[in-house]
Amino acid sequence: MKLNTMFRSLIPIDIHGIRRDSLTSWMIVLPLLLALIIRWGVPPFTARLIEQYNFDLTPYYPVLLAYFFIGMCPMVFGVVTGFLLLDERDDRTLTALQVTPLPLRAYIFYRVTVPMLLTVGMMFVLFPLANLTPFDPKAILLSAIAAGPMAPMLALLFGSTAQNKVQGFALLKLAGLILMTPIVAYVAPAGWELLFGIIPTYWPMKVYWMLYAGETNVWLYVMMAVGYQLLVTIVFAQRLHKVLHQ
Repeated sequence: MKLNTMFRSLIPIDIHGIRRDSLTSWMIVLPLLLALIIRWGVPPFTARLIEQYNFDLTPYYPVLLAYFFIGMCPMVFGVVTGFLLLDERDDRTLTALQVTPLPLRAYIFYRVTVPMLLTVGMMFVLFPLANLTPFDPKAILLSAIAAGPMAPMLALLFGSTAQNKVQGFALLKLAGLILMTPIVAYVAPAGWELLFGIIPTYWPMKVYWMLYAGETNVWLYVMMAVGYQLLVTIVFAQRLHKVLHQ
C-alpha cells in the first residue's frame, strides 16, 4: 500500500477515535491552552515578583518553556497515539489488520511518523503563541527535531506495555514523573547534569537550553537526542510487533 493512501485511510479513523474520547480530545488542545496561559500570565507574574520580592523570573524562562513545550508537547501526542493503540488492541482492530493489504510494519511506521510530525509542527505554533522569548526559527526547528522522536517513543511504550487504559493512566503518571526530572539538570552543578542523560528527555531539553544561551556546539546534542530516542523507539516497536503476534 502506498504511503499517501495509507495516510489518507488512517488519519480520518484517528480523528474519529480522538473525537469520541473526551480525554484525548481535551489533551490535543492542552499545549495551546498552556501557551496562552504563559503568554498572558507569566509576564505580569514576573513583574510582580520583581516588585514585591526583587526576584527576576526571566533567567528561568528556559526551564518553564522546556517543561511545557519541549517536554509536554511530544508527551501529549505520544500519549494520545498510545491510547489510540490501546483502543485498537481492545477492539481487536490490530488483529484484523494483519489480514488486510496493510503490512503491520507499515502501520507501525505510520504510528511513529504522525506524532513526530505533529510535535515538530506544533512547536512552531507554541513558541510564537507564548511570546515569552524572541522568535528564532532555527532554534525552534532544532529543538523540535530533538524533541520529535519522544512522541512515537512514548506512543509505542504505551502500546507495547500497557494492557488497557487503566494501566495506561498508571504508566502515564510514572512516565511523566520520570521524564520531567531532567528539568533539575538546568540548575545542577557543571558535570553533574550529565547524570540525567540516561533519561531521553534530557537531550532535547539540553538542546533548547544551549540554543537559548547562544551556544554553537549544539549539533552533537541534537544527534544524541534523536539517536537515543529513536533507539528506544525501535526497542518498543519490536516489542509491540511481538505483542501483536502472540
